[in-house]
Amino acid sequence: MMIDFVPDRSLYPFESRWFDSSAGRVHYIDEGTGPPIVFCHGSPAWSFLYRHIVKGLRDRYRCIAVDYLGFGLSERPAGFSYTISEHTAVVGELIDHLQLDDFVLMGQDWGGPIGLGAAITRADRVKGIVLGNTAFWPIEALANRAFSVIMSSRPMQRRILEQNLLVEQFLLGKSGPTLSAAEADHYRMVQPTKEARRGLAATPGEIRAARPLLEKLAQDVPARLGDKPTLAIWGMRDMVFRPKACIPRIRSSFTDLNIVELRQAKHFIQEDAPDQIAAAIIERFRSC
Repeated sequence: MMIDFVPDRSLYPFESRWFDSSAGRVHYIDEGTGPPIVFCHGSPAWSFLYRHIVKGLRDRYRCIAVDYLGFGLSERPAGFSYTISEHTAVVGELIDHLQLDDFVLMGQDWGGPIGLGAAITRADRVKGIVLGNTAFWPIEALANRAFSVIMSSRPMQRRILEQNLLVEQFLLGKSGPTLSAAEADHYRMVQPTKEARRGLAATPGEIRAARPLLEKLAQDVPARLGDKPTLAIWGMRDMVFRPKACIPRIRSSFTDLNIVELRQAKHFIQEDAPDQIAAAIIERFRSC
């Protein structure tokens, strides 16, 4: 299943590109020239989330933002389970397909473990890391685990599939970022039907199901990537990845770390503070 939504060029002024991965057809953008940066989104977003940051960086970086299978404009392939490990493998295939070397990886939300998982096996090709409001270790907080259980229940799965709950309530609801009506529609229209939302529906359960993968990342990230120049840029009002719980863990994992605190930003930092993020990336990797 493919998505036939065409983004508004005034909001998403990028050329759509396609990669036939081993699991399905992947949509991505590849804008600008210079050192490459790979942007990995979380749920329930897509590469549209990074539009302002890409526009701010493409005059000096090659900006690659991917839509995972089941998200954005990418395919919804039959037989794909939408696990974090499967998304990780597909992102790795795209990195290899584009023959990226000395690349910076940015991940937020599920984009952290997905991107880091792909980077670990390509550590010699990684120039730096940017992490924002994410976790690459098992999530123990009771609220997060309760969210996983509740959202995996049959009634809530029905609401995710039939009412687009994750987009409507958690991205576009009162606690989400301030968006125009047209911007909000760009998040809605890439998840237009029950069948299109299968990937969304799978993500809450992965908070628990991906525990073995996250346990491995918790060991492998410091061992394989811990000496890379790293930027942690954090929305300090995020109720999902709370700063007091996450930032100390990141401090202990990376030896060459800069931290930027976005005092007014919540979970979707790319919407709340894109200019600050772009400036922080430029500053961090200027001399690396």
